[in-house]
Amino acid sequence: MLEEGKLYLGTSRNPDDSVNKGEYLDLTFANRHGLITGATGTGKTVTLQILAESFSNAGVPVFCADIKGDLSGIAAIGEHKDFLEKRAKAIGLDPYEFQEFPVIFWDLFGEKGHRVRTTITEMGPLLLARLMNMSEAQEGVLNIAFKLADENGLPLLDLKDLQALLTHMAGETEKLSARYGNITKQSLATIQRGLLVLEQQGAEHFFGEPALRIADIMRTTNDGRGAISVLAADKLMMNPRLYGTFLLWLLSELFEELPEVGDPDKPRLVFFFDEAHLLFDEAPKILIDRVEQVVRLIRSKGVGVYFVTQNPLDVPETVLSQLGNRIQHALRAYTPREQKAVKVAAQTFRPNPAFDCFEAITQLGVGEALVSTLGAKGVPSMVERTLIRPPASRLGPVTEAERQKVMAVSPVAGQYDEDLDRDSAFEMLQRRAEEAAKAEDEERAREEATEAKRPESRRWTLPGYGDDAAEERAPTPRKTAPRSRPGYQRQTVTETVIKSVARSAANSLGRALVRGILGSIKKGF
Repeated sequence: MLEEGKLYLGTSRNPDDSVNKGEYLDLTFANRHGLITGATGTGKTVTLQILAESFSNAGVPVFCADIKGDLSGIAAIGEHKDFLEKRAKAIGLDPYEFQEFPVIFWDLFGEKGHRVRTTITEMGPLLLARLMNMSEAQEGVLNIAFKLADENGLPLLDLKDLQALLTHMAGETEKLSARYGNITKQSLATIQRGLLVLEQQGAEHFFGEPALRIADIMRTTNDGRGAISVLAADKLMMNPRLYGTFLLWLLSELFEELPEVGDPDKPRLVFFFDEAHLLFDEAPKILIDRVEQVVRLIRSKGVGVYFVTQNPLDVPETVLSQLGNRIQHALRAYTPREQKAVKVAAQTFRPNPAFDCFEAITQLGVGEALVSTLGAKGVPSMVERTLIRPPASRLGPVTEAERQKVMAVSPVAGQYDEDLDRDSAFEMLQRRAEEAAKAEDEERAREEATEAKRPESRRWTLPGYGDDAAEERAPTPRKTAPRSRPGYQRQTVTETVIKSVARSAANSLGRALVRGILGSIKKGF
């Protein structure tokens, strides 16, 4: 039944219900991504569980989100149940063995797993703008904030760092606008309010240090099995935008950090994106383009991405075309939109002449799916109606005591549980503000001391002697026009010249007379 280098998914059957053949996912093409769709209650979570188990046994690390808490049972050994035994017998799975798997529990809030954090800088302005639903103008201001932080060596680690930077920018809008472009206080205030909303929704738990190391979700055990990282997402789903943005950030980090490996024999990591529609709901085109880019190029990093959602229409066509391995559970077709979804799903498969794909999708039972995977040379196989194999681990959640036991022996125990608040933009800007205020106080004190000394200095200093500095500081007397006296008339320029000439002549005549008189007196003696 099992084949080397392939993952057993289940057994296909003919329309007459006779057992046909096993359906497999080739590890060589497992990094070509995939799609798991189906209505609520049709078995999508169990399919995700058996895929995670198979990848782990093949030595491939897995990251997946646990939306309802049911997926946590993968950390516990399976239990005998009649319907599971019946399914194993129906598909010819013999022996049907139970198993527990190496699991690392994660939680943004640190309640049901190890804390997951990233920094504001690592999140970047694009994803942060998406998280806060910003306008184009507000996103532009946010980009300026990141640029300013980079140029001034201001690490943006948590929400208070970004809040402090925005407050600093609000005090220098004119100066910054002249250099970077228009920055309005209204945009800054709107971003600040958005950060406050994020803080109230619990996002402050997500931003900070120590930040998640990608290597910690790519671990393998000593016996060669891949670790399964399970993110507790039941509380996180109360803020769907934060959930979608977080998983997209994680994908982006994998894309940026991992080296190129081409097409390996098996993936280095498989990433399951449950409730994938939350990533694309009301997403701007630039974000969808980013997702498409990551999905298209991350394959060469050895990472396979599998989207899990109810409806194939939830995924944009540009992304859907990148998903080569597909598992389609039942869909209902009671409304025109549901019929369109079934039609789209049927058209994505390579047809099988043995049955009508459109009708089969609406008739599938629980745990039954249409399966098409990439085969030789990456060509999609003909779609088959398949009974999915039962899981080897527990079907259902673990208890709280079991969860704590798993966390206690986790390879990352103690690494992420305590907050680290190192020197960053908040502290740096606070110190700069304190230093500026201190310098201003000192300058004011010097001025007051100088003013206090001035009266005593003037009391003991005569004009032209002594304290030259005091004279220089003394205010210059204001020149005013002479006040007019009664009967006084201002002379014209001509009158002034004539009087000046007359005075000069009179003075010359007077001196001549004096010299004559003095000369006569001297002769008489």
